[in-house]
Amino acid sequence: MTCAPVVDTSRSPFAKLRAVSVNAVILTDHFWAGRRQLNREVIIPGQARLCEATGRVDNLRVASGRKAGHFVGWFFNDSDIYKLLEAASWQLAGSNDPELNALVDGLIDEVAAAQQPDGYLNSYFMGERAERRWTNFDYHEMYCAGHLIQAAVAHFRATGKRSLLDVAIRFADHICARFGAEDQGKVFGTDGHPEIEMALVELDRVTGDRKYLDQVKYFIDVRGYGKLGRAFGRFESSYHQDRVPFREMTRLEGHSVRAVYLNCGAADLYAETGEPALHEALERMWSSMTTRQMYINGGLGSRYENEGFGTDYELPPGRAHTETCASVANFMWNWRMLLIDADGRYGDLMELALYNSVLSGISLDGTAYFYQNPLLDDGAHRRQQWFPVACCPANVSRTLASLPGYLYTVSDNAVWLHHFARSQANLTLPDGRAVSLIQETEYPWDGKVTIMVGTAGNFAMKMRIPGWVGAGWTLTVSGAPVDQAVVRGYATISREWSAGDRIELHLPMPVERIESHPFAVDNQNRVALMRGPILYCIEAVDHPGVDVRLFALPDQAALTADFDPDLVGGVSVVHGEAIISDADLAWDGKALYRRYTTASAAASFKRTPLKAIPYFAWANRDPGPMMVWLRRA
Repeated sequence: MTCAPVVDTSRSPFAKLRAVSVNAVILTDHFWAGRRQLNREVIIPGQARLCEATGRVDNLRVASGRKAGHFVGWFFNDSDIYKLLEAASWQLAGSNDPELNALVDGLIDEVAAAQQPDGYLNSYFMGERAERRWTNFDYHEMYCAGHLIQAAVAHFRATGKRSLLDVAIRFADHICARFGAEDQGKVFGTDGHPEIEMALVELDRVTGDRKYLDQVKYFIDVRGYGKLGRAFGRFESSYHQDRVPFREMTRLEGHSVRAVYLNCGAADLYAETGEPALHEALERMWSSMTTRQMYINGGLGSRYENEGFGTDYELPPGRAHTETCASVANFMWNWRMLLIDADGRYGDLMELALYNSVLSGISLDGTAYFYQNPLLDDGAHRRQQWFPVACCPANVSRTLASLPGYLYTVSDNAVWLHHFARSQANLTLPDGRAVSLIQETEYPWDGKVTIMVGTAGNFAMKMRIPGWVGAGWTLTVSGAPVDQAVVRGYATISREWSAGDRIELHLPMPVERIESHPFAVDNQNRVALMRGPILYCIEAVDHPGVDVRLFALPDQAALTADFDPDLVGGVSVVHGEAIISDADLAWDGKALYRRYTTASAAASFKRTPLKAIPYFAWANRDPGPMMVWLRRA
């Protein structure tokens, strides 16, 4: 069996947890196993066809001389092929899939053929543009290189083949030889769009070549001095995370995907070096993000003009940019922080982003995508089959493909359960002992999680107790209650296990009203609905004849949930009763403003049924208004 962790911390001295192989866990549930099967059968093949149809693969053929023509599209289009390769590689881990192998091998052949003798590889800067290489760090050369390296690492770990890894090593060596300290005969440079940092750390972990880790440190060290210039003349240095040296940063700023990708690389670097200043900066930014900068769905980025962060508490629901890639980045960063610190708050945020702002980025049938994920809409925002800037589709795909690798980790004499899904796991502790587990659950619709232990032995089971859980959760082993003390988000059961022991975790899942900080002015006097990890919204299609934007939810209104197997793929639905003010109904569409009177404030109401569905499933049916934040009444 190949060893295929997404982030390999098995030899990282400052990571408390060791990631497990993607193929060490087999998903068997409808929710995630079904989506991963959709990824294999629909999403990956569809993206491969679109990469061909939009000229992305032909760009490589032109660069290699296999085809006449000119480059088409954006200068970062190679990265979409690399992310597709990464997704397909994780999908291949532990599987025998000749068709998918052939697709991957064919694309790798085109990539390898385009590589230049000096190791350089970017189809935009070949031929007529070759003299413009490395002249503008916002032209995504290192970004594309990073995705190539990540795809190569995934392919090597999943299949054992070096065909793409050798290409990536040659390009990485080219970069390391060129950029660095001037007293070493090198030139200044770092990426305008962070990505290569986490890729090079992973390449160090694969090859054991320390120069890749040193290069990451250099790339982070030279940021924050305004040397990258203004991207296209539009934005200031904060856009590139180049305004303040990394170790002095206190909040996320600039382009949201770039900012969080950089933090992923810095977290990886910390896991290898243990530099306190890196960890302190990451902690400050995480705290700022979660208390002042993040949407309730785990999305990031409130401004369209720079796809980035606004001021603190600037979280408009209708103009939320919340790029799908930023949500994937949020998931990735919190995974790295979890590996470093073994703190359940990072698992909580992974879960929030995954079930809500990541999953909303793709349609239920796997054929269309969101770039932005707003929390309020008039019905105009719909998923698209593809984008000229198509970074988001394959980001979702590679997340789904690698998902089994995120459920568990191990540490000395302990198995950690971070995420809940029906599955079978065959894990190996650091001392070489095997542990087999079977997880049974209907999560996220039901809070009962059962773990069947298939291996006898003495070790600890550490189970994340989600932060959204209030009182009333229980934990038993073979029917006997166990200590419910929770440390850093985890309940621990240490004992001599017998094969057949049964762990049962019960997490109550009432429907909760969530309010936001009063400085988030767009949400004042409003609540959102959550049940377990799932955020809910209301859509016009479920409320014919009435505009859901007029709904108000009484504070005392009862809210119930039941599972509907026929609605949007089978989901738990929240039911309640909203009210609509006669004064609101009196607006005739001919006036934007009117004089406020106490009579209008005391107007009578009519009651109407309210039906809320999971936010991730919105915009899969007839278009119409949607909202997450409901007025209180």
